[in-house]
Amino acid sequence: MDKILDIITGQVQDAFAACGYDTRYAQAGLSNRPDLCEFQCNGAMAAAKAYKKAPIAIADEVVERLLGNDMFETVEAVKPGFINIKLDRTYLSQYVMGMKLADKFGLEPVKNPKKIVIDYGGANVAKPLHVGHLRPAIIGESLKRINRYLGHEVIGDVHLGDWGLQIGLVITELKKRRPDLPYFDETFQGEYPKDAPFTVSELEEIYPAASARSKEDEEYKKEALLETAKLQRGERGCRAIWEHIMAVSVPDLKKNYDRLHVTFDLWKKESDAHPYIPDMVEKMKREGYAYESEGALVVDVKEESDAKELPPCIILKSDGSSLYATTDLATIVEREKLFAPNHIIYVTDKRQEMYFTQVFRTAYKTKIAGENTELTFVGHGTMNGRDGKPFKTRDGGVMRLSNLIADVEQQMYKKIIENKNQASEEDAKEIAKVVALSAIKYGDLSNQASKDYVFDMERFTSFEGNTGPYILYTIVRIKSILKRYGQETGTSDSVRILPATGESEKGLLLQLTQFAPTMETACEELAPHKICSYIYELANVFNKFYHETKILSEEDKDRQASWIQILLLTRDVLETCIEVLGFEAPDRM
Repeated sequence: MDKILDIITGQVQDAFAACGYDTRYAQAGLSNRPDLCEFQCNGAMAAAKAYKKAPIAIADEVVERLLGNDMFETVEAVKPGFINIKLDRTYLSQYVMGMKLADKFGLEPVKNPKKIVIDYGGANVAKPLHVGHLRPAIIGESLKRINRYLGHEVIGDVHLGDWGLQIGLVITELKKRRPDLPYFDETFQGEYPKDAPFTVSELEEIYPAASARSKEDEEYKKEALLETAKLQRGERGCRAIWEHIMAVSVPDLKKNYDRLHVTFDLWKKESDAHPYIPDMVEKMKREGYAYESEGALVVDVKEESDAKELPPCIILKSDGSSLYATTDLATIVEREKLFAPNHIIYVTDKRQEMYFTQVFRTAYKTKIAGENTELTFVGHGTMNGRDGKPFKTRDGGVMRLSNLIADVEQQMYKKIIENKNQASEEDAKEIAKVVALSAIKYGDLSNQASKDYVFDMERFTSFEGNTGPYILYTIVRIKSILKRYGQETGTSDSVRILPATGESEKGLLLQLTQFAPTMETACEELAPHKICSYIYELANVFNKFYHETKILSEEDKDRQASWIQILLLTRDVLETCIEVLGFEAPDRM
């Protein structure tokens, strides 16, 4: 189904051509003065210089050609050369009815679907998820859903950190506490215990204790680095402890991601890339890309156009051990072999931009990434407290993600109870979970990913303003009207949408037509906040229509049935949008 703006542009182009002007000047756009018109073409101003005419003269000629077009209610030329357009109400109602009957509301599937891998988890095993894991999980999940909705094949990968110093720290601390365990006996030849020597709670206490000690005790840190190297070399006892860590950590991570409605197709780990490292390094050496510098193996990635110096990408340290860059490059090798993707997207902290520039340039230079593989870094800002600094607990520590979610759920439960909701206590708690998730996810996604934002509990959980609960409240309001009307799902194709009678009704129909271009732009620009902006405006124009229209008491049954069609479409569009953002609406609030 053609987008409404493309159809209007086509008509304006025909008019420009008929007047003898180049159609490149005939691009129409949404008006930035909705009080004056709905769509606008400013091409006469640009054409004036080329054709040595006054812009208003060109605009007048074009408007003359457009007058009488059934698509338009009004078309007028306004000094110094604007062409202002309002859409015909009958045409608009027919277009919106077409949206309602079409698959995905008329959104055209992508012509050339891509195979996309999105790397968006990045949690480290042996450590609980904290608020720093919130943004990559939420943003990555929405990018996965948006791209899938447009028709791309998308593979979401958690890419767990399981191969670095944190594992060596856990092994070292466990060795200090439980030296009698068989994993630390180099002469032990039997089978190691099947059960882990720690619970998930104990593991989550072991790592921070070890991390804190390593910052103060240099010998302790050296021992942890040694244990890390032994793990990567395949030392039997270290591998057995690592397997216990994975068995205990991963189910707990899955449980916490599930609370966010974040899922992964792959639970790949850094260690999965380890077997690809030797051949990759040998190839880099053999083909002359990698060389030794101060004992380390590096690849130059600087380019003449760089505004500032970009250091070489270190592939192996002087002791031969690998780094994050090594495993990230080896992971690209693995992904090329297993999936041959067209596009790999990395969602992580924007402060890692230089690092990923090094990795991407190395991948392209050494031909690790295929010629048709696009590598994209989506850097996100930080979630801050009201003091403008990264979000912390009241005592200054890093807050666990599970605690943040629980706090927001409790706040929503209080508000639902205060609103005198008739739900039972159990139902109220379930509703609170659904609404809390919208508060968290919408509060994050409504901001441009690269920007920092302040997590304001009171604002994010408000039922008014640009918030997730406000969007859900609008959907629930629509569901309530439909229920009272007695038609909650679907409708006969024979029932049509009538031309709008008022401005608020027309405004709602016009906003509905922007669904497809919004989804396409959000996908193309990897920008979920565009969808948030769209549904916030859609909720606003719907509520304006709702307050001005007596839907259920309308005596004209054809008009009432038309309004019900509009409500059904508005509900479905809103629910589709929040689904790709990663949350859902309850039936009541």
